[in-house]
Amino acid sequence: MTVLHDMYQYDLRLLRWCVKSHYHRKFINCVRGISRTGDGYMQVIVPTLVAMYSQSIAFFMLALIAFALERPIYFVLKNTLKRRRPPDIVPNFKCLVTPSDQFSFPSGHTMAAFLLTGLVVVEFGAIAIPMYLWATAVGASRVILGVHFPSDILAGATLGSLILIGVV
Repeated sequence: MTVLHDMYQYDLRLLRWCVKSHYHRKFINCVRGISRTGDGYMQVIVPTLVAMYSQSIAFFMLALIAFALERPIYFVLKNTLKRRRPPDIVPNFKCLVTPSDQFSFPSGHTMAAFLLTGLVVVEFGAIAIPMYLWATAVGASRVILGVHFPSDILAGATLGSLILIGVV
């Protein structure tokens, strides 16, 4: 139990530190924009554009299979573990956006962003590695906006990467 308690305390400290950024309107507007890029349309647009660019349906099919695995795993974990979101646990805490569902673990935005990034890196090699900055920014944005704990983000990044390994 001490490991879980320590992780929870770490989550709370980092979350409270992120709250300090809520007073910087321009920064928060940027963070909201980054968060929106993880809403799901990138997982459709990017594989379509990559498939058109490479003139190969193989990448599109790989992405389709990967996300066909990712979404049910995300749904089952989220609705089985039922970890409540920060505003539901931390007194006087408010998130800056309305979450798309009730529970926080794992972060679906982060899971999908890391899976998509990994797929693009597999297709294009090292030149696409900077996309991991985008995936990390999507995860960080979810903590800054107050809808996830940091451990939700770590779990999402890990699961997205593991699904990639499983399909490649």
